[in-house]
Amino acid sequence: MKQYPTSTEVDFIVIGSGAAGGIMAKQLSMAGFSVVVLEQGGWGKYGREQDYNKDEWLQRNLSDDDRLMSDPSRQRNTFRRNDKEKAVAGNHSYGCVVGGGTVTYGGSSWRHLPYEFNELTHDKTIPSGTGMADWPISYEELEPYYTQAEWEMGISGQRVSSPFVAPMTKDYPVPPVPLKSSGALFKTASSKLGLTVVPGPLAIITKPYMGRAACVNCGICSGYGCQVRARSSSAVTVLPVAEKTGRCEIRVKSYVREISVDSSGKVTGVVYFDAQKREVRQRAKNVVLSANAGESARLLLMSKSAQFPDGLANSSGVVGKYVMFGHGSSASGLFEHPLNEYKGVISGAGIVDYVPSDPKRGFYGGGRMTARGYLTPLELGLEGLSPDAPRWGAGYKKALREEANHRMTITNFVTQLPLETNRVDLDPDAKDEWGLPAMRITSSAHPDDRKNMEFFRQKAIEVLQAAGAKKIWAPPIGESRGGAHNRGTCRMGNDPKTSVVDKYHKAHDVPNLYIVDGSNLVTGGRNHPTMTIQALAYRAAERIVRDAKNGIRRSSA
Repeated sequence: MKQYPTSTEVDFIVIGSGAAGGIMAKQLSMAGFSVVVLEQGGWGKYGREQDYNKDEWLQRNLSDDDRLMSDPSRQRNTFRRNDKEKAVAGNHSYGCVVGGGTVTYGGSSWRHLPYEFNELTHDKTIPSGTGMADWPISYEELEPYYTQAEWEMGISGQRVSSPFVAPMTKDYPVPPVPLKSSGALFKTASSKLGLTVVPGPLAIITKPYMGRAACVNCGICSGYGCQVRARSSSAVTVLPVAEKTGRCEIRVKSYVREISVDSSGKVTGVVYFDAQKREVRQRAKNVVLSANAGESARLLLMSKSAQFPDGLANSSGVVGKYVMFGHGSSASGLFEHPLNEYKGVISGAGIVDYVPSDPKRGFYGGGRMTARGYLTPLELGLEGLSPDAPRWGAGYKKALREEANHRMTITNFVTQLPLETNRVDLDPDAKDEWGLPAMRITSSAHPDDRKNMEFFRQKAIEVLQAAGAKKIWAPPIGESRGGAHNRGTCRMGNDPKTSVVDKYHKAHDVPNLYIVDGSNLVTGGRNHPTMTIQALAYRAAERIVRDAKNGIRRSSA
């Protein structure tokens, strides 16, 4: 791999190597620029030395060198529902490995729907007093980049003509994953209820593609790395291409604490801690921040200076606000015959009829119902039995035998309204392992969000009943305290007073700082953000490359 001296001023520093960072590294280095990628986590095997570990117990007790997710005891965060509460220790975690969250996620790759880019204008069910806003771009503008992301990353799926699914100009590159028992039961229920079942688009290839092997249906999927490289993570798709250019260096165990600026307010590079917690400075002409919505906002707030006393790129005061972590609900049922749900990918077919918001429901909200959520053997034994099943002795063993292969779970992924009061900022008291202010999360669901979660909870029960479940249970709805689908915090927009970046992801306040990740999403969509993040990254890279080659410092227009 290329190695740049820290004294060398590289063209671009990319902070983060996940869904957006990996794409930015590839596109920039292929365009001829020198790139240093700074990743908090380690290599995570990266498909190089040996298979990813599938030992369930070991996975729960991995050392820092082998972890795939951040450790809340090291990358501390705190949580509170509102400003009146004292924040307590939180459990928010994110992908912390080369490839970021794309290494371990379930792979759901839904596009945003066209109307989700201008819901405020066209949806009369949106309540007043929220942070809902129209995007500065349209679905039509982003559609070619959705296609580019799907084909370059490798997405499996089926092109569907339905008002509940985003239109496409090109088929997916590989067919959808096989229908599982839960998908068949979805179809049974939907035939009775008049609902629409579609295969979910996944970042998991079903046949060899671009030198990678197809999914082998190992049954240990979400939360684990893929030992055959079938999951289309940044680690096995775009980052190897970036490395092969000879212009991209990936530095692991690099914990960034500051984006530095000069007296004119331009970015000059970053300061980070290396694996030995030594402070290192890397100079750069431009910085691309792709650390995820929570960490990107936190880093900007930590990067205070005389020019930016409230945090870098934060003249609007919007940095950290409107955070959305994703709401949901679920229901499970037991069936007479074995289902073998443990085989194959975690995320199966989806019911999409309730995607739009409907005024008849009396609240704003929509979402997808997904046959998703099988448990690995250890998870089932520790926490997955039905609520009234014995937890010890002969009754416990009997329950394990009866439930282990007979359970189906429906997970609902639903909308979340952006609220200005929901935000991430710096905890004034708690510090992380590096002595930096911990991320403080303040989040509480809007009443319409709660109604929406309960609506989908009841619909999941109806579907399980129609599918013939012998026993059904559905936990009470709960509000998000953090999670993988974090969005907002650095929203894009045309007005520098109400947004952080322009529609091409350049910070309004800083001419050579770009923020490209889930933080830019203006609205959360129907919960799955990765495909939209990747499409935005390809679009942003195209403009950044063009401007950098032309030597243009654009204004926020």
